[in-house]
Amino acid sequence: MRKAFLNLVMLVVVAASVMAWLFFAPLTPPPAKAVLLHPGFSQRRIASELQAAGVIRSKIAFLLWEYLQTGRTLKAGEYLFDKPASMVEVYDRIVRGDIYFHSVTIPEGYTMFDVAQAIELSGLGSSADFLEVARKRTDLIADLAPEAKSLEGYLFPETYQFTRTQSLADMAGMMVRHFRQVAHQVGLTRDVQRTVTMASIVEKETAAPEERPEVASVYFNRLKQNIGLDADPSVIYAELLSGKYQGALHHEDMRFDSPYNTYRYAGLPPGPIANPGRSALEAAMHPAQTDSLYFVSDGNGHHRFARTLEEHNQNVEAYRRAVGRK
Repeated sequence: MRKAFLNLVMLVVVAASVMAWLFFAPLTPPPAKAVLLHPGFSQRRIASELQAAGVIRSKIAFLLWEYLQTGRTLKAGEYLFDKPASMVEVYDRIVRGDIYFHSVTIPEGYTMFDVAQAIELSGLGSSADFLEVARKRTDLIADLAPEAKSLEGYLFPETYQFTRTQSLADMAGMMVRHFRQVAHQVGLTRDVQRTVTMASIVEKETAAPEERPEVASVYFNRLKQNIGLDADPSVIYAELLSGKYQGALHHEDMRFDSPYNTYRYAGLPPGPIANPGRSALEAAMHPAQTDSLYFVSDGNGHHRFARTLEEHNQNVEAYRRAVGRK
């Protein structure tokens, strides 16, 4: 009888030691192991995913610990395990919803093609699938820009924090909401599509914020005088839309037949050619008051502006000399 009791005590001690080891002993996961727990996963599925990923030792122990907890809920999301942690610590992280966010930076002037590539490079979805969303979900901006043909121009440049449980439509929606916030801040409520289209051209033409009102002035002056905009970025965008852009413009590209080609078609293109930032939007809303009709690079990251073709040609020659000296 005494021996049986001692055996039982020993068994309890061993079982307690094993459970303590399973619950509290740190486990080193595989390098930077990410586990994606989708909404709707059961506790059993979550435990199985964690064990399969090498994050916990036993799914049974995890389920037992979860059973012993009250009023705590496991939260869906992507979790990155990159250092040793006990099963209890893993459990607590999932209860807290300490999920991993993918940081995606969308610089000013990115096209929707660039945005789609950034999404894909971040491991959040395919470029093609994001482009499909950008082309089809114009309902996201229909109240402000009912004539929008895509979300081009409205995927606002910013650094975003996304998770892999978000859909691509959710991500596009976040960008559009940010555009709405900035548009409200700068007072953009009328002629939204026209303003964003002009801002997108200004954005692509100069990276210098202080020049953008004057660049906008040139294009508005040309519109008033029925002079073609002749904006190189519009040709690039026309070819991007058709899948024919080769990475550089040549003289023959200026004849490319597209309503987005402002060398062939007068006025603004049908829609934005990129996603402008705040300063470009403000420049399109409040252009400088000038008589300039031309501008050309000065070879140092800025531009020279001109009122006449003769003055412009002189600036072009100055640019060529500057480039030749480099």
